[in-house]
Amino acid sequence: MKRLGLLILFACVFLTACGNENSTNGGIDGLETEDSTVTYDSETGPIEVPADPQRIIALTNGPNVLALDGKVVGIDQWTNMNPLFDDKLEDVEIVSEENLEQIIELDPDLIIAGSYMKNLDKMSDIAPTVVYTWGELDYLDQQVEIGKLLNKEEEATKWVADFQERAEASGKAIREKIGEDSTISVLETGNKEIYVFGDNYARGTEILYQAMNLNMPEKVEEQALESGVYTLSYELLPDFAGDFIVLSKNPDVDNSFMETETWNNIPAVKNEQIIEINSKASTYSDPITLEYLLEIFETALLGE
Repeated sequence: MKRLGLLILFACVFLTACGNENSTNGGIDGLETEDSTVTYDSETGPIEVPADPQRIIALTNGPNVLALDGKVVGIDQWTNMNPLFDDKLEDVEIVSEENLEQIIELDPDLIIAGSYMKNLDKMSDIAPTVVYTWGELDYLDQQVEIGKLLNKEEEATKWVADFQERAEASGKAIREKIGEDSTISVLETGNKEIYVFGDNYARGTEILYQAMNLNMPEKVEEQALESGVYTLSYELLPDFAGDFIVLSKNPDVDNSFMETETWNNIPAVKNEQIIEINSKASTYSDPITLEYLLEIFETALLGE
């Protein structure tokens, strides 16, 4: 009986060891298990991350993660305020890098943060923490990079190629319809000012200027192309208005300027060539937002 007991004990130890080895190396016959990891080449160096993360805290790039159906348990407040993501954020908590206790309680297996954020070292002690520097990658490369992180690079790459093809085709059709020399401005309402955007500041600017290759007015190019955004007073609006205007309208601010003579005398306003979008739904450049805005622009400029 003693020999039988020892044999059983050795068998259990052997099976446990094999199980641990399979878990570390990706599972039996190469199948990944929940505990398997991959090495992600981040901007701060290689880092071991889950091959299939189950509890992601996205303090930044949350929309990119949601577009790939990442399993998010914590999100930043700005993404949470965006109406496009309501369905995907049920039961997801709003998280800040300053609230480490809350982060610990959420028991994340992956944290995504901005390089400017506080407590990065402390968060790295809680879970693998990958940081991104805003503007380091363009809007499409950023999606592919998130795809690499979540082990969904192929899915992200396919979307990028498809989106570029569709947006470029729409841009060609739009230029043929409105004229190659026509200009378009992207403006956003503030409390006492107006913002005008360059070609990489969300609000559809990447679609219009980069993917569709539409023109911005000369004054916009001078003031906003390099900086990304330029602030101006209402009185200067006519100088920055294109033949068409995309107006990112914030419902929480005073928009009474739209009743002024200055605004209503702008040719684009007179010609009813204003495309209104919701500021709260337009401040990111992830696939969900881009698809939403692409449809709006195609409908407004092509009548599709």
